[in-house]
Amino acid sequence: MAGPHRAPTRIAGHTLRKRFGQHFLHDAAVIDALVSAIDPRPGQRLFEIGPGLGALSLPVLARAQHLTVIELDRDLATRWRGRDGITVIEADALRLDFRELGEGLRIIGNLPYNISTPLLIHLVDAAELVVDQHFMLQKEVVDRMTAPPACAAYGRLSVLLQWRYAMDSLFDVPPQAFSPPPRVDSAVVRMRPRTPDALRGVDAALLQQLTAAAFAQRRKLLRHALGPWLQARGYAGRFDLQRRAEEVSVDEYATLALELAG
Repeated sequence: MAGPHRAPTRIAGHTLRKRFGQHFLHDAAVIDALVSAIDPRPGQRLFEIGPGLGALSLPVLARAQHLTVIELDRDLATRWRGRDGITVIEADALRLDFRELGEGLRIIGNLPYNISTPLLIHLVDAAELVVDQHFMLQKEVVDRMTAPPACAAYGRLSVLLQWRYAMDSLFDVPPQAFSPPPRVDSAVVRMRPRTPDALRGVDAALLQQLTAAAFAQRRKLLRHALGPWLQARGYAGRFDLQRRAEEVSVDEYATLALELAG
């Protein structure tokens, strides 16, 4: 027998769509702390991914006087159109080419948990055009982004993002700060792209392939997963494969990528 029909959840006249992972921030103290961390100013090129109902957008707009919002939900995109100081890009952020937006980008957002990791990797392609990024994410993801080597949270995401950005975990956010509350804690992270000198000429695509191979079997020594991958590419260097992927520093992975590029 079928259970009782549940009416769709509505907040401020908007029907939540589960596939978009919508959780709307409402805690005034958290919003104030996040806006203070971003410190938006007039004339800056601010882009918000997923403005939702405007908890972050409106105070940022009040300070900056202009904000571009990137919104996939057509109902929310319609809400924002025509508002003074707002430019709407109705698109999936995962498919949007941020490089086409020009330089001097300041990107902010309370990112949906279900797309946060692929979106962070997608944004690496445009990092040279970015001033900084401030995101609210699942705390577990922020822990992975900022983890040092030789710990359980350190992984492929840690290597790719720490090579490309200087990152700071700013503060944690409890589930009660959202409506509806998620089942996990959140955290706010600041990401500043590293200078070309710090990147050492490493090819981002090659580093992604290398780390994918290294962490494919993270419980085993690297000779099982990364070893055959290196051998297939004719690598004859002295990289120590008698370690696990999590024991190798970001700098060592970068150096190996440079050696492979040769």
